Amino acid sequence: MDNYRALTLDEIDVLERNNCWAEDWTRIRVAETFKPYSFHRVMFYGDIRLGSFDKQVEVSKGFFKHSGINDATLRNVTVGNDCLIEKVGNYINNYTIGNDCYISNICTLETTDDATYGEGSVISVLNEMGDGNVTLFRELNSQVASFMVKHYQDKALRQTLQQLIEDELRVTRPERGLIGNNVKIINAKDITNTIIKGDCEISGAARLSECTVMSSKDASVFIGTGVICENSIICDGCSINNSVKMQDCFVGEACQITNGFTAEASLFFANSFMANGEACAAFCGPFSASHHKSSLLIGGEFSFYNAGSNTNFSNHAYKMGPLHYGTLERGTKTASGAYVLMPATIGAFSVCFGKLMHHPDTRNLPFSYLMAYGETMYIVPGRNITTVGLYRDIKKWPKRDKRSKQSRKSIINFDWLSPFTVGEIMEGRKILEALRRASGDNVSTYNFHEYVINASSLRKGLKYYDIALRIYMGAVLKRAQKEGFFGKPESTVGEGKWNDLSGLLLPESEELRIIDDIKDGTIDNIQQLLDRFSEINDNYSQYRWAWSYQMILDYYGLEEITEADAERIHQDYVRARRAWIAEIRKDAEKEYAMGDVEQKVYEDFLGKLDHEIDYEN
Repeated sequence: MDNYRALTLDEIDVLERNNCWAEDWTRIRVAETFKPYSFHRVMFYGDIRLGSFDKQVEVSKGFFKHSGINDATLRNVTVGNDCLIEKVGNYINNYTIGNDCYISNICTLETTDDATYGEGSVISVLNEMGDGNVTLFRELNSQVASFMVKHYQDKALRQTLQQLIEDELRVTRPERGLIGNNVKIINAKDITNTIIKGDCEISGAARLSECTVMSSKDASVFIGTGVICENSIICDGCSINNSVKMQDCFVGEACQITNGFTAEASLFFANSFMANGEACAAFCGPFSASHHKSSLLIGGEFSFYNAGSNTNFSNHAYKMGPLHYGTLERGTKTASGAYVLMPATIGAFSVCFGKLMHHPDTRNLPFSYLMAYGETMYIVPGRNITTVGLYRDIKKWPKRDKRSKQSRKSIINFDWLSPFTVGEIMEGRKILEALRRASGDNVSTYNFHEYVINASSLRKGLKYYDIALRIYMGAVLKRAQKEGFFGKPESTVGEGKWNDLSGLLLPESEELRIIDDIKDGTIDNIQQLLDRFSEINDNYSQYRWAWSYQMILDYYGLEEITEADAERIHQDYVRARRAWIAEIRKDAEKEYAMGDVEQKVYEDFLGKLDHEIDYEN
């Protein structure tokens, strides 16, 4: 609202009779329709701007109070239309407050000099004692953060990217704190140097300092009792509640952090859930979860990950019922860069992580189990491909994306079979074949580094990997025909190695092109970088076809894919899918026989498997 006027003498008289006082009444400007009657015991300092106060405000369900300001001290404050501000124990200083806000029983709301609102600070993730490698700012998403961490050693890239962020902040950082429209702040203590976007509710928070809260009408944020949040950014749709303590953190869209969880110098992206435990220097990509008091996420990079308690870092191997949280761990990585059998289920058995981390090559046996019997470590390659848990994960993750369509900054590709994972499967297949060639078929075990693979497990691993490859090739070919990509790809972009940037699956060539474009100035602002990631995701189907076309030729020994070849590949796809579903059915029967699953749950699950035939054509 731009049109303000001075107070009339009659209005000043009403205010004074209501025990209001001003350091200088001439520095108070009000809306044309302003009425002074709903102001009581208010002290005004500095420059004040007031809207109109005509509506009732619902303070609790069915309980309405008239808008206005009561029992408060304001200094250099702008208040929008139809707000109710009351019971401010200390003061509100240097703030702009939007329309239809309810602020009650708070201590201090203030902007001080040199406020950053949680933006621009550099934190160190993956290495809690290292130099900062991620800069916090409101447009950060999992791709930009992953890109920063991955290429931190590239000094020229790091410096250029930091300059782009600083340029962005220079333009967007407000002069003082902002409260958006329809914000509710009650029973809170200190809120300092904090931007709170519209439709946010803060109830009982202990302290917010140097923070930005990115709430919106379709993705509101709730910050609850006892929360202490310092130098952090909270994105749309989040819930931070029940004595959470957070410092130097970024919380992405639709995350929940609750029940005394403590976090320092950590990142949490899209749909992550954290309760009871701790995080330090953790990179928690999309759908990371931690539920237990004894869980400490420290110096690791996680994605589609469920942390158990203490050293049990994963889920149960079999779970058909509603308590199964997920076993598709697509990016569990340590500070040293070693992957934990990615993607894999590692749990339900004793796991020795120390041994695992000595050999990053174990990442080339994806979808595997790692088990310890005494001093011997066993790998069961590819076992997770045919489990109930993986099948449920494939179906459930897209449904569990709680973000609103307008609040999806981080890109998430839900394909469980992609050039990224299938490339790992192909490497795993080569390793198993090489082991078999080297030791022959007449042995009971094979040795891979200091791990042991039983002969039967190796044969089944080859079978499971081949099932996955045929499912992938048939599915991609079917999509290519539907989307008009059938035939030799027009571009080579997509060939070669693929990477996972915390949810975005992309050709390594495109990632390297981004690096070059940032360094040479082709990408000269943060929005262009974000747009480039979106563009890559939009072209995923074309890039995937370029990679898959050559893979299909190599697998089947073809020079081109004819209609007859396509039909043959499709029949292999159908047989592979049926073999896959049959193995999952066996897994379900095994779990049911253990007595852990109710009959109705078991029968419902089998019914879903019966309908898989609907997806064959």
